[in-house]
Amino acid sequence: MKVIVGFWRSCLVAAATLPVAAVWAGAVFVAVLWRHNPWSWFAPAVWALAGTVLLSRPVCHWYRMLVLRWTGTPIPPGYREPAPITRLSTGYWWNGHSYERSRRRAEQDQRLRGYLTDPAVRRDLRFALVAPCTAGVVCAVPPVALGLALLGGWWLLSVPLAAATAPFAWRVAAPIGRRFLGPTPAMRLAARVDQLTAQRADTTVAQAAEIRRIERDLHDGAQARLVALGLSLATAERLMRTDPDQAAAVLRDARTGAATSLSELRELVRGISPPVLNERGLVDAVRAFALDCPLETTVSASLPVRLDPPIEAAVYFGVAELLTNAVKHARAKSAAVVIRLVVEQLVVEVTDDGRGGATIPAAGGLAGPRRRLAAFDGTLEVASPPGGPTRATMTVPCESS
Repeated sequence: MKVIVGFWRSCLVAAATLPVAAVWAGAVFVAVLWRHNPWSWFAPAVWALAGTVLLSRPVCHWYRMLVLRWTGTPIPPGYREPAPITRLSTGYWWNGHSYERSRRRAEQDQRLRGYLTDPAVRRDLRFALVAPCTAGVVCAVPPVALGLALLGGWWLLSVPLAAATAPFAWRVAAPIGRRFLGPTPAMRLAARVDQLTAQRADTTVAQAAEIRRIERDLHDGAQARLVALGLSLATAERLMRTDPDQAAAVLRDARTGAATSLSELRELVRGISPPVLNERGLVDAVRAFALDCPLETTVSASLPVRLDPPIEAAVYFGVAELLTNAVKHARAKSAAVVIRLVVEQLVVEVTDDGRGGATIPAAGGLAGPRRRLAAFDGTLEVASPPGGPTRATMTVPCESS
């Protein structure tokens, strides 16, 4: 069975590199036929180069798909995302580089610039030239050996060779793909810069939204009550000589308003930076939140040391948001929180038995915790099939401090 599977995979890898090899072989053949023509080498070389440019991306896509399906090794394409094409008030179309009179011309110009400037395209061209000489040659051994046996009758030599090499020939596809199709250091650096730029923008937006929320809570809550408290004290001062009983009643209302204002300020401070989180750490803060949660929540944690305060705050508010959503939207009856360190990564899993169907929208909801975690290269993944259960996993690379 391994021989059959390996033979089939070797044939597919060889076939993936065959189109480019066929283009260059055809160019050489035409050049030999035109050996007395002044353009005997120039014209076929141009055709071969044009064919390689056109075939490079489909060949690389097919090769990546085969490697991912057989070995589970993803090879990221690394192509630059094109800028959105927008129409201006002047009637022209802007594609991120130039103004064009029509959307079609803007797309054509953008596509051409991508082929000329994207490092991933030059990497694909290099792979299209190298792959037939490496993976193509190695993976072609089993089918060529079997073909010799069928056509030439060399059974004693060809069949053992095909059977011996078939289970192993296709395995060169993964290392060759990683070596020649993987992102270059310059591409990784550019992708990292883009990622950090997006994270900075998201963090700036989130901070501005948080400041607006604090200002709104102060203006609508504690500030309004403190203003009312000042008016009540002024009224009690005027009534003190003429109607002491009424003044005492106003003072009692003022005292109630002051207690309410103090409670609102404490809630606001707790929402910004919970005291239990600062004093006792992430695990105790999550346990305290679980005790106040309407759900029956169990917390299991193996976190022997404290983490950096910003990481603890991001994870805490992420857990709080997930449990709150389980109460409001999932109609869950119970939940479980698991916190652990795995190879210098903080992994937090929040599971509930609700109705499922949870998603991460572009804005609002769980987008907030994902933005918080992204500032530390963290991720938030949600698996929530219809009918439940919902499992959310937060992962943050960190070192204990």
